[in-house]
Amino acid sequence: MHRLAVTCLFLLLFSLPATAAPEAELWARWTAHDPAATASVDHTAWDAFLKRHLRPGDDGVTRLDYAAAQADAAPLDAYLERLSAVPVSRLNRDEQRAFWINLYNALTVHTVLAHYPVDSIRDIRISPGLFSIGPWGRKLISVEGEPLSLDDIEHRILRPIWRDPRVHYAVNCASIGCPNLLPEAFTAANTERLMEAGAHAYVNHPRGVSLADGRLVISSIYDWFEADFGGGEAGVLAHLRRHAAPELAAALAARRGIDDHRYDWALNDSRR
Repeated sequence: MHRLAVTCLFLLLFSLPATAAPEAELWARWTAHDPAATASVDHTAWDAFLKRHLRPGDDGVTRLDYAAAQADAAPLDAYLERLSAVPVSRLNRDEQRAFWINLYNALTVHTVLAHYPVDSIRDIRISPGLFSIGPWGRKLISVEGEPLSLDDIEHRILRPIWRDPRVHYAVNCASIGCPNLLPEAFTAANTERLMEAGAHAYVNHPRGVSLADGRLVISSIYDWFEADFGGGEAGVLAHLRRHAAPELAAALAARRGIDDHRYDWALNDSRR
């Protein structure tokens, strides 16, 4: 009976959807920066890689040609190796933000390519822990000699340092339900523009917000990270109105609650 109970628990946990996200817990080691620094990081290799392999769809979803990218992995490997050697603590804040966003996105693509073909990034079960799902907890790269995971970059660096909900429109988890991987690298000069454009595009796409037959269904991102979007349904609705096109904003103004959340974990693969 005990063995049966353990087996049932194992199967249950492995079948559970990802409905919770890590808290934003600051890793103080990465707060060091130099406001007067003028050094910049070269992201042209990542920019060129994106332009070669991203495929915008008629449905508003941008997908990556992972099969083609596998044969073009050397530039991505070299780019990540260069980022690993960057003394990021000596950069100014704007350069750091672009650095961490690009590192997260490039490392996610690199991880998928290392295990491709897969149907979903959640199938890449390399995180530590018996019941782990996905690659997010695995230490994948070192920066300034410090091993880092994707969770470290997003939840211990980007979210707690910048405290900007638009970060969620910048980092990409290789899924259809995620905000698009943008077709250009982030830089200190363009990050504000790209995050704003990403927010507008996602909120005004059915993946982000769907209002039909009187029901408001929004992305699970707004549930998992509710605290980042103002806390509670009222805060989320205010955030959505801020980035919605006029017609959608007017419809959201009449809403006092959210009916449901949804998310598509299928890989953002152009060949699917």
